[in-house]
Amino acid sequence: MLDRIDFEPVFFAPFVSSSMKVESDWIDYNGHLNVAYYTLIFDRALDEALCLLGLGPAYARGRRASFFTGESHIRYARELAPQSPVRVTMRLLDYDEKRLHLFQSLHHATEGWVSATSEQITLHVDLDTRRVAPFPDDVLERIATMRAAHAGLPPLDGVGRKVSMPSRS
Repeated sequence: MLDRIDFEPVFFAPFVSSSMKVESDWIDYNGHLNVAYYTLIFDRALDEALCLLGLGPAYARGRRASFFTGESHIRYARELAPQSPVRVTMRLLDYDEKRLHLFQSLHHATEGWVSATSEQITLHVDLDTRRVAPFPDDVLERIATMRAAHAGLPPLDGVGRKVSMPSRS
């Protein structure tokens, strides 16, 4: 993963993570990927995208700021078996001076089907005060460029969905 940004990034639409593999240790007693590891996979993919924006570990050390998840909603669509190759696509849906609104899809890397989706709000946080803080101008410029690249993509199914259980009465 990139530790610093010293080039003008190219923002593919959508962002596509490197390939990962479902580790055997991540399988639960039901014989499929445990719920906690979906979050781990989404988080690893997000780290790759943030590094492309110049917001990786060097940014956290140098500027004393990073990202925290403020809210997340994962939908599970299809089971993943041990050793399954996976990739995550990510779209930047919106942003403001302190937050990113993201949508990720976890795909079987060779067959292409979607196993899960994650919609989240990430918060830009000052690591010294532990409070939400504005992005620096240079970061906002890269975020705007990524958003512009993703803006032309077709609408996504499931964005803004709430968790609810309709009454059966």
